[in-house]
Amino acid sequence: MMNQDFGQRMFALKKEHKELLKRMNEVLSSENGLFSRCRYPVLTAAHTPLQWRYDFNEESNPYLLERIGINAVFNSGAIYFNNQYTLIARVEGADRKSFFAIAESASATDNFEFREFPVELPETADPDINVYDMRLTRHEDGWIYGIFCTERKDPAALPGDLSSAVAAAGIVRTRDLINWERLPDLKSKSQQRNVVLHPEFVDGKYALYTRPQDGFIDTGSGGGIGWALVEDIANAEVTNEKIIDHRYYHTIKELKNGEGPAPLKTPQGWLHLAHGVRGCAAGLRYVLYMYMTSLEDPSQLIASPAGYFMAPENEERIGDVSNVLFSNGWIADDDGTVYIYYASSDTRLHVAVSELSRLVDYCLHTPADGLRTGASVAAICKLAGSNKWIDL
Repeated sequence: MMNQDFGQRMFALKKEHKELLKRMNEVLSSENGLFSRCRYPVLTAAHTPLQWRYDFNEESNPYLLERIGINAVFNSGAIYFNNQYTLIARVEGADRKSFFAIAESASATDNFEFREFPVELPETADPDINVYDMRLTRHEDGWIYGIFCTERKDPAALPGDLSSAVAAAGIVRTRDLINWERLPDLKSKSQQRNVVLHPEFVDGKYALYTRPQDGFIDTGSGGGIGWALVEDIANAEVTNEKIIDHRYYHTIKELKNGEGPAPLKTPQGWLHLAHGVRGCAAGLRYVLYMYMTSLEDPSQLIASPAGYFMAPENEERIGDVSNVLFSNGWIADDDGTVYIYYASSDTRLHVAVSELSRLVDYCLHTPADGLRTGASVAAICKLAGSNKWIDL
């Protein structure tokens, strides 16, 4: 391609990009009966529009060089909107700045195309240095809310410290996914990087799933996934916060955990997808797990299956931040099909397919974590004993 002239290179770029966007995906067979992965990622850096990356004016770019590099596309909020499966993805440039961009498709598993321009997110008086991981919630008040992490340099950092940061939850709302109203950032006594809006009012108030942290990275005294009620989402402040899904020693979520997308409502309770983090010799390992809360009191835990729901495997384990799965978006169709949009290793976005009934059954009938080896062995023996007279 280095020897091609401008026209040939442009033709080749467009042809390759079009073939990628039109590539059909394949739902793979399920190994555990719970979900099915798909063969290809639904979004990658290569899916971003060519016009974001290349200057196609031969006079100003005679070698047709890529002028603006895109490093990764991952961690996407999701919503079904105007008969389209709609993703608001975290796109990270080669300059390390993340931004939001919307991709849409009539199919839940393939052929996603980005809109012509990324989202021009309104700024506050204290501009964001970096933004990422937006959760979308269609709230009963009629608005679609996006809550995301906004990151700024720590003003208390020592001279020469260019890595210390302060995180907050930024809030926007929209009715059309075109025009975005920026609300004040969430006020909280602790740093908040994973905040999700519950879809319904609770006691006449807006309800938030939080993740209190002592620092930008260090969870510290933060005990897990929190729950807070706020009077006014346009001036949201966490004054009282309780932990509804705790961290525990020697589990998949001993280091930290955080809510994924907004929970799905089922007849049996609210269905939650979350991520858990533990430390290991290779660094941090992020997996996905599930739990359920009560319809009557969404802050009341009613089911908590032991272990992970999904963990990185094969090529999912390799990327900018390896050994990581993360999800902040899922869509449930009217027929009960659930599409889980998850990212691997901070690099690419995938989709897994399941059903509400399967996920609820998994949560309600999978043993909880006994928090010690003896309890784990007892659970296996109980299951094996129940199968004793079945001819395998």
